[in-house]
Amino acid sequence: MAKELEKLRIDKYLWAIRLFKTRSLATDACNAGRVKLNGQNIKPAYAVKIGETFQIQKGIERKTIKVIGLLKQRVDAKTAVQFYEDLTPVEETQAYKSAFHAPVLRRDRGTGRPTKRDRREIDNLRDEWQEE
Repeated sequence: MAKELEKLRIDKYLWAIRLFKTRSLATDACNAGRVKLNGQNIKPAYAVKIGETFQIQKGIERKTIKVIGLLKQRVDAKTAVQFYEDLTPVEETQAYKSAFHAPVLRRDRGTGRPTKRDRREIDNLRDEWQEE
């Protein structure tokens, strides 16, 4: 199924290795300057070559990938991993994951709306968490 190719567009490659859900999202990321090669923005029609390293930004997540092989069509996730090498530093990966593990404030059921004093205390707690 996964056939080796000589030329492949970057937007199609990013979609095929499952970094973007749709090809149009990959195209939009290229047009917005969120896909870079050696620090330079690239267009969606850029021809990918084996051995190149790209920096991709999706929201707060940043990835650095190296092209190992080219795909003609989108494949399952296990197969897709074989066509690129993730060179993203561990610190960036952990920083991205820790952003989603922020503490959640909970109030007891039936206590009603927070008072003005409660609201100030909640805001102070949130400010302390964001400073860390």
